[in-house]
Amino acid sequence: MRRIALRDRNDSATVPAMHITVIPVTPFRQNCSLVRCERSGDAAIVDPGGDLDRIEAAIASERANVSQILLTHGHLDHAGAAAELARRLAVPIVGPHRDDAFLLDSLAEHGARYGWTGVSAVEPTRWLADGETVEVGECRLDVIHCPGHTPGHVVFYDGEGDAALVGDVIFNGSVGRTDLPRGSYPALVDSIRNKLWPLGESVTFYPGHGPTSTFGWERKCNPFVADLAFDDDDD
Repeated sequence: MRRIALRDRNDSATVPAMHITVIPVTPFRQNCSLVRCERSGDAAIVDPGGDLDRIEAAIASERANVSQILLTHGHLDHAGAAAELARRLAVPIVGPHRDDAFLLDSLAEHGARYGWTGVSAVEPTRWLADGETVEVGECRLDVIHCPGHTPGHVVFYDGEGDAALVGDVIFNGSVGRTDLPRGSYPALVDSIRNKLWPLGESVTFYPGHGPTSTFGWERKCNPFVADLAFDDDDD
């Protein structure tokens, strides 16, 4: 479990507006996140794929008041425990985009294939669309629809903290798979280059698997979406 403080970029001496605690879960080592507003104590769990004992231990350790569950997309390792956690905490499930409904509807079937127990289909309390916002206490997360890995994938962007929870859109040195149902490599590249890059090179992102990185680093070094790989397209 990794705890990361995001400071208000306008004043490094202020109390951090948001903390992100990364909780690796499931055999896929998926990065579930506990996002907490330090000003209010309100919190959200992002992508609870499984291992509820770990997630609940993190909530207790942080003394977090979890008021909602946020989903970036509908794959099993990101949403497999969402229904049960929502039931235990009596909180709503928010996201992803409605285009991932077919994945959330089939979670129990997918869980059975891997021998996972307690996996249920998910019906979000609220679907999300591009340009909407989600409030976590006094912190605001902008919703960016980024299809490609899945058709309904969304990214949560914290403009104040200069950070983004990107699910499986982009990783440190790689990008999300597009060979799964309704994946699209052209759509994924378009999402990254035309929706994420404009947020700025200083943005730190928290992927669904692996370590954090920045958009600036990936623009220079990621072999799939680096600017250098697209120079000919811009001529």
